Formats: sequence, structure tokens, C-alpha cells
Amino acid sequence: MTPASIDSVLELYSSFGNENYDEDVSQLAHALQCAALASRDGANEELIAAALLHDIGHLFEIQRNNGPDHQTDLRHEHAGAEFLRGLFPESVTTAIALHVEAKRYLAANELDYFDALSLGSKRSLEVQGGPFTAQESSAFLARKGSSDAVALRRWDDHGKVIDLAVPEFATWIPLLKRVSISE
Repeated sequence: MTPASIDSVLELYSSFGNENYDEDVSQLAHALQCAALASRDGANEELIAAALLHDIGHLFEIQRNNGPDHQTDLRHEHAGAEFLRGLFPESVTTAIALHVEAKRYLAANELDYFDALSLGSKRSLEVQGGPFTAQESSAFLARKGSSDAVALRRWDDHGKVIDLAVPEFATWIPLLKRVSISE
């Protein structure tokens, strides 16, 4: 895989961002909503970047498969984090890498969390291994970056509103450049 750059990130969203991945909103709309939610909640720039880019791994899946694959856990969170490693600090890539585990943690430990998930998130939770066990939950909480991943997961869960007005991708490019460790 070619090392990531801000330009390669922009190219992925330009090429595949208007595709849906088991949600009613496009990948681009979802990314923009998550970044806007993180910003609204006063997150630091690294976490806003993670919110914006957390599902970039889905764009690789869409590119490879000519669309989404709902039957297989293709570990989009790890593919995305790996792609962005070297471009962004560990605080960004760790939150991205752990956002699926955060869903599994919340599903196991927060009453009514599962019921509030979108249909697509419920389907993917099953493919991703379902709610954590008590032991898995404890191990997750002990990991560096787990609290950021939980915050990211909450924005992920709420960033699925059809036709929500949010800033466009170009608005976030200066932030991505400030957070980048290689540009």
C-alpha cells in the first residue's frame, strides 16, 4: 500500500466518499458529521481528525469489492489505521483502530446501547464478534486510547443523519495538515 498523504486521503474520499456502506448516508457525509460532532463537543484536533477519518478503511473495501461486504469482518478499522500510520500521530490512529472495539465494549456495558444502534451498526456488530465479555471489556479499558475510542464511537453512532448541514471536507484540510506528522 502506498504511504498515505493528505492528497491520497482526499483522493479516496473524492473517488469513493459518495458511496454508502450499510447506512443511509454516504461515507463522506458520515465522516463530515462525525468531525462536526467532535468539534462541537470540544475535542482536540487529533480526535477531530480521527473522527473525520475513522472509516477510511471502508473506502478500501468499496474500492476492492466494487461495493460493501456485509458478511465478512474486513477489519476496516485496522486497515484505515495502518494506512494513516506515518501521516498522523498515534493518538489519531489508535482511536481509529479501537473504534470497533469501543462499540463492542459499549454494547456489553451500557444498557440500551445496542437498541439505539443503526441497523447497519447492529449487523456489523454481529460480524465483528458481538458484545465483549467482561474480561474483554476490562482488557479494552486498560488499553491506551480506549477513552478516545469510546468518544469517537459515540460520534460515529450519531453521525448518520440524512441531509444534515455540516462543513465540507475542505474545511478540515488545514486541521489535517496541522495534525499531520509528515506533511
